[in-house]
Amino acid sequence: MTTLPERPNTALLVIDVQNGVVADAHDRDGVIANIDALIGRARAADVPVIWVQHSDEQLQEGSESWAYVPELVRRDTEPLVPKTYADSFEETRLEEVLAERKVGRLLVMGAQTDACIRSTLHGAIVRGYDATLVADAHTTEDLTKYGAPAPEQVIAHTNLYWAYHRAPGRQGGTVKTAEVAF
Repeated sequence: MTTLPERPNTALLVIDVQNGVVADAHDRDGVIANIDALIGRARAADVPVIWVQHSDEQLQEGSESWAYVPELVRRDTEPLVPKTYADSFEETRLEEVLAERKVGRLLVMGAQTDACIRSTLHGAIVRGYDATLVADAHTTEDLTKYGAPAPEQVIAHTNLYWAYHRAPGRQGGTVKTAEVAF
């Protein structure tokens, strides 16, 4: 259903599952286990796995906090897209990487739900992609001290509104890890 012609393929987009991003994240271990399971299934089905890695003042490139969590291991053949904005498409080579693989549909997972995940989902839809959020494979930290809802509420709300998201010729939606079919 994507509006991108000649792009029949699906890719797994793993966003910012870095030590400094998920250290205090809600259900960290469960989310990482779901992401790891999907990576394994995608590899077995020859579905591209695309890794996105954020850097900024708190996530200095090369630092321990910037590194991906040790539970998730990227293969050398899997693209790594560095970014400095919440939307994984902004000033990155993500579009080029997806075009090379004829990808028009994305399965999105990672962190943080209320920042990079939401921004990338919306960025994908406005650029013509179908973008499905894996409902039990994204997380965020507790920002209630700043007036945000509790992490489980942020996650639930994002799953709720993205389940029904669509645009002309493009589809959002959610799916649980166990229901993902390649």
